[in-house]
Amino acid sequence: MSEVFITVCLGVMVYRCLHRLTPHYLADVPIPAFDAAPRRGRLRSSNLNRIAVPRCQLSVPVCCAGLTVWNSLPEELKNVDSFDSFKRFLKTILFIHC
Repeated sequence: MSEVFITVCLGVMVYRCLHRLTPHYLADVPIPAFDAAPRRGRLRSSNLNRIAVPRCQLSVPVCCAGLTVWNSLPEELKNVDSFDSFKRFLKTILFIHC
């Protein structure tokens, strides 16, 4: 159960960063995979709403974990416009998969 809670918190954090609902020092962390590797623009996977996950150092594992959680979410969840809808949909998906 605590793993689901952590996943929800990480997913919410990344959503808020991507939608500029956090301070600027957090909002600049997630970089879309398309921007991180411009040569990937020709690939079908470049159309997905994915984030580049940097190699993690021991000092920032939460950042890498949040980006990895985001990349594992379904596309329809990533494209939700409302923050409240995102949280509700994320919890529903995670509790179904428990």
